[in-house]
Amino acid sequence: MAPSSAPRLKGLVAATHTPFHADGSLNLAAVEKQAEHLARSGVATVFIGGTTGESASLTLEERRALGRRWCEVARHAAINVIVHVGSTCLADSRLLAEEAEKLGAVAISAVAPSYFKPRSLELLVASCADIAAAAPNTPFFYYDIPGLTGVSFSMAEFLGVAAPRIPTLAGIKFSNPDQMAFTECLRADGGRWQMPWGIDEALLAALALGATSAVGSTYNFAAPIYNRLIAAFDRGDLATAREEQWRSVQLVKLLGGFGYMGAAKATMAMLGVDVGPARLPNGSVTEAQRKSLQSGLEKLGFFDRVRL
Repeated sequence: MAPSSAPRLKGLVAATHTPFHADGSLNLAAVEKQAEHLARSGVATVFIGGTTGESASLTLEERRALGRRWCEVARHAAINVIVHVGSTCLADSRLLAEEAEKLGAVAISAVAPSYFKPRSLELLVASCADIAAAAPNTPFFYYDIPGLTGVSFSMAEFLGVAAPRIPTLAGIKFSNPDQMAFTECLRADGGRWQMPWGIDEALLAALALGATSAVGSTYNFAAPIYNRLIAAFDRGDLATAREEQWRSVQLVKLLGGFGYMGAAKATMAMLGVDVGPARLPNGSVTEAQRKSLQSGLEKLGFFDRVRL
Protein backbone atom coordinates (compact mmCIF):
# COMPACT_ATOMS: atom_id res chain seq x y z
CA MET A 1 0.00 0.00 0.00
CA ALA A 2 1.45 3.35 -1.03
CA PRO A 3 1.27 6.21 1.51
CA SER A 4 -1.05 8.15 -0.78
CA SER A 5 -3.60 5.31 -0.62
CA ALA A 6 -3.60 5.13 3.19
CA PRO A 7 -6.80 6.50 4.77
CA ARG A 8 -6.26 10.11 5.87
CA LEU A 9 -6.73 10.64 9.59
CA LYS A 10 -8.83 13.66 10.48
CA GLY A 11 -9.58 15.27 13.82
CA LEU A 12 -9.35 13.42 17.12
CA VAL A 13 -8.06 9.88 17.59
CA ALA A 14 -8.53 8.60 21.15
CA ALA A 15 -5.61 6.69 22.63
CA THR A 16 -7.79 4.33 24.62
CA HIS A 17 -7.32 2.91 28.09
CA THR A 18 -6.99 -0.82 28.51
CA PRO A 19 -9.84 -1.80 30.85
CA PHE A 20 -9.12 -3.95 33.89
CA HIS A 21 -11.23 -5.58 36.57
CA ALA A 22 -10.64 -4.46 40.16
CA ASP A 23 -8.20 -7.37 40.59
CA GLY A 24 -6.11 -6.13 37.65
CA SER A 25 -7.19 -8.72 35.10
CA LEU A 26 -8.28 -7.73 31.60
CA ASN A 27 -11.91 -6.63 31.33
CA LEU A 28 -12.78 -6.94 27.65
CA ALA A 29 -16.50 -6.52 28.34
CA ALA A 30 -15.84 -2.81 28.94
CA VAL A 31 -14.64 -2.17 25.39
CA GLU A 32 -18.15 -1.86 23.98
CA LYS A 33 -19.00 0.87 26.48
CA GLN A 34 -15.74 2.69 25.67
CA ALA A 35 -16.59 2.61 21.97
CA GLU A 36 -20.14 3.84 22.54
CA HIS A 37 -18.90 6.71 24.71
CA LEU A 38 -16.31 7.78 22.15
CA ALA A 39 -18.77 7.63 19.27
CA ARG A 40 -21.15 9.88 21.22
CA SER A 41 -18.24 12.23 21.89
CA GLY A 42 -17.52 12.65 18.19
CA VAL A 43 -14.44 10.42 18.07
CA ALA A 44 -14.39 8.05 15.08
CA THR A 45 -10.94 6.47 15.43
CA VAL A 46 -9.14 4.78 18.32
CA PHE A 47 -5.47 4.03 18.92
CA ILE A 48 -5.38 0.91 21.09
CA GLY A 49 -2.62 -0.67 23.13
CA GLY A 50 -0.37 2.39 23.19
CA THR A 51 1.02 4.41 26.08
CA THR A 52 -2.43 5.22 27.48
CA GLY A 53 -3.30 1.57 26.93
CA GLU A 54 -0.44 0.55 29.26
CA SER A 55 0.89 -1.77 26.55
CA ALA A 56 4.27 -2.17 28.20
CA SER A 57 2.47 -3.67 31.21
CA LEU A 58 0.39 -6.15 29.18
CA THR A 59 1.31 -9.69 28.26
CA LEU A 60 1.45 -10.61 24.59
CA GLU A 61 -1.73 -12.67 24.93
CA GLU A 62 -3.52 -9.75 26.59
CA ARG A 63 -2.52 -7.48 23.72
CA ARG A 64 -3.77 -10.01 21.18
CA ALA A 65 -7.08 -10.36 23.03
CA LEU A 66 -7.45 -6.58 23.26
CA GLY A 67 -6.93 -6.23 19.52
CA ARG A 68 -9.46 -8.91 18.72
CA ARG A 69 -12.06 -7.37 20.99
CA TRP A 70 -11.66 -3.82 19.73
CA CYS A 71 -11.84 -4.88 16.08
CA GLU A 72 -14.92 -6.98 16.82
CA VAL A 73 -16.67 -4.07 18.55
CA ALA A 74 -15.57 -1.59 15.89
CA ARG A 75 -17.37 -3.49 13.17
CA HIS A 76 -20.66 -2.64 14.87
CA ALA A 77 -19.80 0.80 16.24
CA ALA A 78 -18.57 2.79 13.22
CA ILE A 79 -15.15 3.09 14.87
CA ASN A 80 -11.82 2.78 13.06
CA VAL A 81 -9.04 0.95 14.92
CA ILE A 82 -5.32 1.66 14.83
CA VAL A 83 -3.37 -1.02 16.69
CA HIS A 84 -0.14 -0.19 18.45
CA VAL A 85 2.19 -3.16 17.98
CA GLY A 86 5.48 -1.79 19.33
CA SER A 87 7.46 -3.93 21.77
CA THR A 88 10.96 -4.56 23.01
CA CYS A 89 10.64 -7.92 21.23
CA LEU A 90 10.30 -7.54 17.46
CA ALA A 91 8.92 -11.06 17.07
CA ASP A 92 5.99 -10.02 19.28
CA SER A 93 5.57 -6.87 17.21
CA ARG A 94 5.47 -8.87 13.98
CA LEU A 95 2.82 -11.19 15.39
CA LEU A 96 0.68 -8.27 16.58
CA ALA A 97 1.08 -6.55 13.20
CA GLU A 98 0.09 -9.65 11.28
CA GLU A 99 -2.97 -10.17 13.45
CA ALA A 100 -3.98 -6.50 13.21
CA GLU A 101 -4.04 -6.76 9.43
CA LYS A 102 -6.16 -9.93 9.54
CA LEU A 103 -8.56 -8.22 11.96
CA GLY A 104 -9.06 -5.27 9.60
CA ALA A 105 -7.26 -2.51 11.51
CA VAL A 106 -7.01 0.69 9.46
CA ALA A 107 -3.37 1.12 10.48
CA ILE A 108 -0.65 -0.11 12.81
CA SER A 109 1.92 1.87 14.76
CA ALA A 110 5.04 1.05 16.74
CA VAL A 111 7.37 2.74 19.17
CA ALA A 112 11.08 2.03 18.97
CA PRO A 113 12.45 -0.89 20.98
CA SER A 114 13.58 0.78 24.18
CA TYR A 115 15.54 -1.66 26.33
CA PHE A 116 18.07 -2.56 23.67
CA LYS A 117 17.78 0.74 21.83
CA PRO A 118 18.64 1.17 18.13
CA ARG A 119 21.95 3.04 18.18
CA SER A 120 21.55 4.52 14.73
CA LEU A 121 18.80 5.81 12.48
CA GLU A 122 19.50 2.91 10.14
CA LEU A 123 18.83 0.39 12.91
CA LEU A 124 15.61 2.17 13.86
CA VAL A 125 14.41 2.06 10.26
CA ALA A 126 15.42 -1.61 9.99
CA SER A 127 13.37 -2.38 13.11
CA CYS A 128 10.32 -0.56 11.75
CA ALA A 129 10.68 -2.24 8.35
CA ASP A 130 10.80 -5.63 10.05
CA ILE A 131 7.51 -4.92 11.84
CA ALA A 132 5.73 -3.32 8.88
CA ALA A 133 6.58 -6.23 6.58
CA ALA A 134 4.38 -8.48 8.70
CA ALA A 135 1.35 -6.39 7.65
CA PRO A 136 2.12 -5.62 3.98
CA ASN A 137 -1.32 -4.18 3.20
CA THR A 138 -1.76 -2.00 6.30
CA PRO A 139 -0.51 1.59 6.72
CA PHE A 140 2.34 1.92 9.22
CA PHE A 141 2.97 4.89 11.52
CA TYR A 142 6.20 5.18 13.45
CA TYR A 143 5.39 6.34 17.00
CA ASP A 144 7.96 8.93 18.06
CA ILE A 145 7.87 9.42 21.83
CA PRO A 146 11.49 10.00 22.85
CA GLY A 147 10.55 11.10 26.37
CA LEU A 148 9.56 7.51 27.16
CA THR A 149 11.68 5.39 24.80
CA GLY A 150 14.91 7.36 25.08
CA VAL A 151 15.26 6.95 21.30
CA SER A 152 15.71 10.31 19.61
CA PHE A 153 16.59 10.84 15.96
CA SER A 154 15.66 13.46 13.39
CA MET A 155 12.19 12.51 12.21
CA ALA A 156 12.66 14.36 8.93
CA GLU A 157 15.71 12.19 8.29
CA PHE A 158 13.74 9.13 9.39
CA LEU A 159 11.15 9.81 6.69
CA GLY A 160 13.84 10.14 4.05
CA VAL A 161 15.57 6.90 5.01
CA ALA A 162 12.41 4.92 5.73
CA ALA A 163 10.40 5.87 2.63
CA PRO A 164 12.15 3.47 0.24
CA ARG A 165 12.42 0.74 2.89
CA ILE A 166 8.83 0.68 4.20
CA PRO A 167 6.27 0.64 1.36
CA THR A 168 3.39 1.00 3.83
CA LEU A 169 4.84 3.98 5.69
CA ALA A 170 2.03 6.51 6.16
CA GLY A 171 3.68 8.94 8.57
CA ILE A 172 4.59 9.49 12.21
CA LYS A 173 2.56 9.63 15.38
CA PHE A 174 4.39 12.67 16.70
CA SER A 175 4.43 12.64 20.52
CA ASN A 176 7.44 14.90 20.65
CA PRO A 177 7.26 18.57 21.76
CA ASP A 178 9.78 19.70 19.10
CA GLN A 179 7.57 21.88 16.92
CA MET A 180 10.42 22.77 14.57
CA ALA A 181 10.92 19.07 13.83
CA PHE A 182 7.15 18.65 13.45
CA THR A 183 7.06 21.43 10.86
CA GLU A 184 9.96 19.85 8.96
CA CYS A 185 8.05 16.58 8.79
CA LEU A 186 4.82 18.26 7.70
CA ARG A 187 6.73 19.89 4.84
CA ALA A 188 8.77 16.83 3.87
CA ASP A 189 8.22 15.50 0.35
CA GLY A 190 5.63 18.13 -0.45
CA GLY A 191 3.38 17.30 2.49
CA ARG A 192 3.20 13.61 1.58
CA TRP A 193 3.18 12.28 5.13
CA GLN A 194 0.45 12.11 7.75
CA MET A 195 1.62 13.56 11.06
CA PRO A 196 -0.95 13.02 13.82
CA TRP A 197 0.00 15.22 16.77
CA GLY A 198 0.38 13.51 20.12
CA ILE A 199 0.50 16.21 22.82
CA ASP A 200 -3.02 17.19 23.84
CA GLU A 201 -2.10 20.26 25.86
CA ALA A 202 -0.42 21.83 22.80
CA LEU A 203 -2.97 20.92 20.13
CA LEU A 204 -3.67 24.52 19.14
CA ALA A 205 0.00 25.14 18.38
CA ALA A 206 0.08 22.03 16.18
CA LEU A 207 -3.05 23.13 14.31
CA ALA A 208 -1.42 26.48 13.63
CA LEU A 209 1.54 24.64 12.11
CA GLY A 210 -0.70 22.54 9.88
CA ALA A 211 -1.75 19.47 11.85
CA THR A 212 -4.99 17.90 10.68
CA SER A 213 -5.25 15.03 13.16
CA ALA A 214 -4.25 14.28 16.74
CA VAL A 215 -3.90 11.15 18.87
CA GLY A 216 -4.36 11.69 22.57
CA SER A 217 -5.30 10.31 25.96
CA THR A 218 -7.56 13.12 27.18
CA TYR A 219 -9.74 12.68 24.10
CA ASN A 220 -11.24 9.69 25.93
CA PHE A 221 -12.98 11.94 28.45
CA ALA A 222 -12.64 15.50 27.16
CA ALA A 223 -13.25 15.22 23.42
CA PRO A 224 -15.94 17.96 23.42
CA ILE A 225 -13.35 20.49 24.63
CA TYR A 226 -11.00 19.66 21.78
CA ASN A 227 -13.72 19.44 19.16
CA ARG A 228 -14.74 22.99 20.14
CA LEU A 229 -11.09 24.02 19.98
CA ILE A 230 -10.73 22.63 16.45
CA ALA A 231 -14.01 24.17 15.30
CA ALA A 232 -13.00 27.57 16.68
CA PHE A 233 -9.61 27.35 14.98
CA ASP A 234 -11.21 26.38 11.67
CA ARG A 235 -13.47 29.44 11.73
CA GLY A 236 -10.62 31.75 12.73
CA ASP A 237 -11.87 32.34 16.29
CA LEU A 238 -8.51 32.19 18.03
CA ALA A 239 -9.77 33.68 21.28
CA THR A 240 -12.17 30.79 21.77
CA ALA A 241 -9.59 28.25 20.63
CA ARG A 242 -7.09 29.59 23.15
CA GLU A 243 -9.69 29.40 25.92
CA GLU A 244 -10.43 25.75 25.13
CA GLN A 245 -6.70 24.99 25.06
CA TRP A 246 -6.33 26.65 28.46
CA ARG A 247 -9.04 24.34 29.77
CA SER A 248 -7.03 21.40 28.43
CA VAL A 249 -3.86 22.65 30.12
CA GLN A 250 -5.66 23.01 33.46
CA LEU A 251 -7.14 19.54 33.10
CA VAL A 252 -3.84 17.86 32.28
CA LYS A 253 -2.11 19.65 35.16
CA LEU A 254 -4.81 18.58 37.60
CA LEU A 255 -4.66 14.93 36.54
CA GLY A 256 -0.87 14.91 36.61
CA GLY A 257 -0.91 16.00 40.22
CA PHE A 258 -2.57 12.71 41.20
CA GLY A 259 -0.51 10.50 38.90
CA TYR A 260 -1.86 10.84 35.39
CA MET A 261 -2.77 7.25 34.48
CA GLY A 262 -4.71 6.46 37.63
CA ALA A 263 -6.42 9.86 37.63
CA ALA A 264 -7.41 9.57 33.97
CA LYS A 265 -8.95 6.17 34.58
CA ALA A 266 -10.79 7.49 37.63
CA THR A 267 -12.15 10.35 35.50
CA MET A 268 -13.52 7.84 33.01
CA ALA A 269 -15.39 6.10 35.83
CA MET A 270 -16.89 9.44 36.90
CA LEU A 271 -18.33 9.72 33.38
CA GLY A 272 -19.91 6.28 33.66
CA VAL A 273 -17.26 4.34 31.74
CA ASP A 274 -15.44 2.20 34.27
CA VAL A 275 -12.07 1.10 32.86
CA GLY A 276 -10.79 -0.08 36.22
CA PRO A 277 -7.51 0.67 37.96
CA ALA A 278 -4.11 1.36 36.49
CA ARG A 279 -1.68 -1.55 36.48
CA LEU A 280 1.61 -1.40 38.33
CA PRO A 281 4.07 0.26 38.00
CA ASN A 282 1.45 2.96 37.39
CA GLY A 283 -0.55 3.82 40.48
CA SER A 284 -4.27 4.19 41.04
CA VAL A 285 -5.94 6.92 43.08
CA THR A 286 -7.09 6.21 46.62
CA GLU A 287 -10.67 6.93 47.63
CA ALA A 288 -9.57 10.16 49.31
CA GLN A 289 -7.69 11.18 46.16
CA ARG A 290 -10.67 10.31 44.00
CA LYS A 291 -12.85 12.67 46.03
CA SER A 292 -10.22 15.39 45.79
CA LEU A 293 -9.88 14.82 42.05
CA GLN A 294 -13.63 15.03 41.55
CA SER A 295 -13.71 18.26 43.54
CA GLY A 296 -10.91 19.67 41.39
CA LEU A 297 -12.72 18.69 38.19
CA GLU A 298 -15.90 20.34 39.43
CA LYS A 299 -14.00 23.56 40.20
CA LEU A 300 -12.74 23.56 36.61
CA GLY A 301 -16.29 23.15 35.33
CA PHE A 302 -15.11 19.97 33.65
CA PHE A 303 -18.35 18.00 33.82
CA ASP A 304 -20.35 20.81 32.25
CA ARG A 305 -17.76 21.28 29.52
CA VAL A 306 -17.78 17.64 28.44
CA ARG A 307 -21.51 17.01 28.77
CA LEU A 308 -22.78 15.32 25.60
